[in-house]
Amino acid sequence: MILRIVYLYLILVLSLTNLCFGQQNIVSEEILIKNDSIKLPGTLSHDASLVKQPLAIFVHGSGNVDRNGNQAMGPSPNYIKLLNDSLTLKGIAFYRFDKRTATRENLKYVMKDMRFDAFVEDINLVIDKFKDDERFSSITLIGHSQGSLVSMLVNHSHVDKYISLAGPSHTVDHSIIAQVKLQNGDSIATIVKSHFKELSEKGSIERVDPNLMVLFNKPTQPFLVSWMKYNPSEVIKTLKMPILILNGDKDIQVYLEDAEALHKANPKSKKVIIKNMTHTLKTIEKDSDIMATLNSPDFPLSQELVETIAAFIKQ
Repeated sequence: MILRIVYLYLILVLSLTNLCFGQQNIVSEEILIKNDSIKLPGTLSHDASLVKQPLAIFVHGSGNVDRNGNQAMGPSPNYIKLLNDSLTLKGIAFYRFDKRTATRENLKYVMKDMRFDAFVEDINLVIDKFKDDERFSSITLIGHSQGSLVSMLVNHSHVDKYISLAGPSHTVDHSIIAQVKLQNGDSIATIVKSHFKELSEKGSIERVDPNLMVLFNKPTQPFLVSWMKYNPSEVIKTLKMPILILNGDKDIQVYLEDAEALHKANPKSKKVIIKNMTHTLKTIEKDSDIMATLNSPDFPLSQELVETIAAFIKQ
């Protein structure tokens, strides 16, 4: 009995030692990439003990998302940082950066250039930064939510693999109308639909419903016009690289039907539905926690997600 206890103790010590040793090899580099006046500060994390390793570049979803997956004065689920930490321990380098809308000093420039394609240009610059870096054996884009479409649209000359993570399958107007109808009912959804129709036909909305000013304010309208012209289910058909489509079955923002539609549009892709995962990549045990995961860093990152991404990138 004593020998068995000693044996188990040694196993525990060795396991902790290996974990600590692995963490000691992880280094982080602060990198600043510029798109003219726009500053895109970010962090590259990698295992310094490896001569070559694959690199994952994370492409944000909508909102003023920083490199950790948080928003100033808003939700702070920290999911990008958690994914970073999990993948680097598996020998996958990870680059994450502050979205152009997350950096306060960028806002005066962002307001003058409200185009969806500006996000695409930012990612192209990030890819250019690492495309000739001999430390990395491949580049994989992980496009989350809005970033799924952004990742489809970039220059893929130096991109080896693409992951759509909770990516919508429809144009943005279709997706927003569906969400509004689900959450607020037909009457509001009808007004939203009419606003998008006017926006599509005229390029602007003459009189915005006061209840919808946050969505259809004047600076946002040209951005929506530039976003509406892209249909993810059409764009994904043009991609030739290996594709992994992921969605959580507890995601209330992007649905399982979206994952299926993207997979159907590009049948060579691989589709995986992650059990009990929410939009912010967290695992929950009960549905009542879904909304809480959007704001809290305390819920665990889905380990099934981590294993699935790691296997795809390394294969």
